[in-house]
Amino acid sequence: MEDQLDVPLEDSELLDEVELTTNLIIAASEAEADLPQDAIDRLLGLGGEDASSADPVSQIPDQKVSYGV
Repeated sequence: MEDQLDVPLEDSELLDEVELTTNLIIAASEAEADLPQDAIDRLLGLGGEDASSADPVSQIPDQKVSYGV
């Protein structure tokens, strides 16, 4: 008989989502202005062909970067 309480305590999809959200929060807090949509898309791994293979952490803008609005 299978134990119904024998479940993994780590949810990899949830961990990935938390990492993406954390990266977005860090980038937004370090930016001097609102992040443009393309920067947000890159952070979330959306968009062009490079987005799927890009490391979201490397996409976090430097604090000195200014986004003109």
